[in-house]
Amino acid sequence: MAGHSQFKNIMHRKGKQDAARSKLFAKLAREITVAAKAGLPDPDMNARLRLAIQNARAENMPKDNVERAIKKAQGTDADNYETVRYEGYAPGGVAVIVEALTDNRNRTGGAIRSIFTKANGNLGATGSVSHMFQHLGEIAYPAKAASADAMLEAGIDAGADDVTSDEDGHIVLCAFEAMGTVAAALEKTFGAAAHVKTIWKPNLSTQVDEERAATILKLIAALEDDDDVQTVFSNFEVDEATLARLTAA
Repeated sequence: MAGHSQFKNIMHRKGKQDAARSKLFAKLAREITVAAKAGLPDPDMNARLRLAIQNARAENMPKDNVERAIKKAQGTDADNYETVRYEGYAPGGVAVIVEALTDNRNRTGGAIRSIFTKANGNLGATGSVSHMFQHLGEIAYPAKAASADAMLEAGIDAGADDVTSDEDGHIVLCAFEAMGTVAAALEKTFGAAAHVKTIWKPNLSTQVDEERAATILKLIAALEDDDDVQTVFSNFEVDEATLARLTAA
């Protein structure tokens, strides 16, 4: 029976992974549709759409899905989505920023508030925690794309604020407003990035223990599971060994 049980666990895990991938593709498609509707449907003439498509390809989203998302923006029945930011606190005073794309603020706001409440957190007003973060552009490349020195030099020339490199790859940070320009310059030198996205980088982190970290991770997972939520950021910090235990499959 042990083997049968293990097979069931593997299939259950695969099912969860497939469901998560499907949800990710849906969120990527929504961003592509919104970007295409906000500007031209041509990525060469629409920086936001170009970045959305690039990130979709980095996640191996099928080309047909990308094309459908762009065509949806051109249809008369395309939903009107808007970008909304929610800010609040997880247990222990840990700051949380949630970015969503929604066609119904009341529905999304109610859902986000409910998730915070169930986790013993508090949803605050816009601006209540964002002052603790920097809104930046993040451009990532695999380690094989270039040497650390070459990436640093190219990043500085392109207008980046910071470049870090290790065995896992290169991370280029820049001002949010400069993200499109910096990403385009790096792409000319190194090709398409692994991802190009906006992030909220905390100015000050809050150290938490394993029990509190587990609660915060559950809150973040619940937020990310909401169909309208695109990204979640927090300023909690926990040691790598503890994080590995909490996130083990």
